[in-house]
Amino acid sequence: MTAIHQRPSRSLTPLLVPLLIGGLVVLALGVYGRLHTPTGFAVGVAGFSAALPMKVWLTTGSFVLAIVQVVSALSMWGRLGITIPPAVHRWSGRLAFLLTIPVAFHCLYALGLQYDVPRVLAHSLLGCFFYGVFTMKLLALPKQNTPGWTLPVLGGLTFTALIGLWLTSSFWFFTAIGFKV
Repeated sequence: MTAIHQRPSRSLTPLLVPLLIGGLVVLALGVYGRLHTPTGFAVGVAGFSAALPMKVWLTTGSFVLAIVQVVSALSMWGRLGITIPPAVHRWSGRLAFLLTIPVAFHCLYALGLQYDVPRVLAHSLLGCFFYGVFTMKLLALPKQNTPGWTLPVLGGLTFTALIGLWLTSSFWFFTAIGFKV
């Protein structure tokens, strides 16, 4: 007698709510950023000369932690041949996200969603997308029976958005203005 092993069905249905809520986050941030009258000022972080260097360095910290995220995720999925504790992945993600909060607050509250300069438009849209896809990833984590590609794709999109944010802000700042604190 031969036992037939069936894989559990992996449906897209458990992803509908995370995708819907993440999409609403993207939309809400974009609409708020566009309709809100920018104040030109937001709360600064102590130790920085101005808001722009604060945003640049916090985004750079998130960028570095995002690389830790990718390396630790590859380790957890057995792709590196080394073992990095899952806590490294969890905590680097938490810290990366926390570093983005004052940056996003300043961007939305003080500057709003801008579209006059292509680099700034791309940055604004990537910021909205980053928080939406991050929301999707966190909401999809505890879901059962999702396709195996769910977390790698959502994690990869989150990483890609953050790298795009860094390129359109910090990298631009470092190459156009220089290294300032």
